[in-house]
Amino acid sequence: MGCTRDAILDALENLTADELKKFKMKLLSVPLREGYGRIPRGTLLPLDAVDLTDKLVSYYLEAYGAELTALVLRDMGMQEVAEQLQETMSKGPRNVLAEVRDPLQKTAKPGLHFVDQHRAALIARVTVVDGVLDALYGKVLTEEQYQAVRAERTSSDKMRKLFSFSPAWNMTCKDLLLQALRDTQPYLVDDLEQS
Repeated sequence: MGCTRDAILDALENLTADELKKFKMKLLSVPLREGYGRIPRGTLLPLDAVDLTDKLVSYYLEAYGAELTALVLRDMGMQEVAEQLQETMSKGPRNVLAEVRDPLQKTAKPGLHFVDQHRAALIARVTVVDGVLDALYGKVLTEEQYQAVRAERTSSDKMRKLFSFSPAWNMTCKDLLLQALRDTQPYLVDDLEQS
């Protein structure tokens, strides 16, 4: 999925300093999908193209970050740059999130996502956290968050730290965590689904 991040970066690097400033101002007011938070103004304004790309991906994930970037570029009257970004997106791999989302939602009970429902058990029973972190890095976790979790000593402390970031996550982020758990700890997930 790194090609999407690169496409966002390419689009932003093609902007002049004034255009980048205008992009950030428009980003502060563009309507967002439900479940997504706005990047705070104080954080957003000083960012250069590289840091802004990282921030877009960490807040909105790659696919929605690219969609949002194209939307703002169009709003600025930069249809050609937006079109190039969308062409790159359509050439990239299919949207993994859409493929992952359906089977995962079947296991969630109404109102609570699987990872919320089984938080205590996951904190206590997940033994290999690094594989989960690697799967979430760049999609859900920023470098800083990734390192903060890795710095914890025990698996339980690592999971507790990981869950400390979850209030800011939307359903897609939780789906990605569940998929990472399925990939690294399938028997644990099966056991929790049975309970």
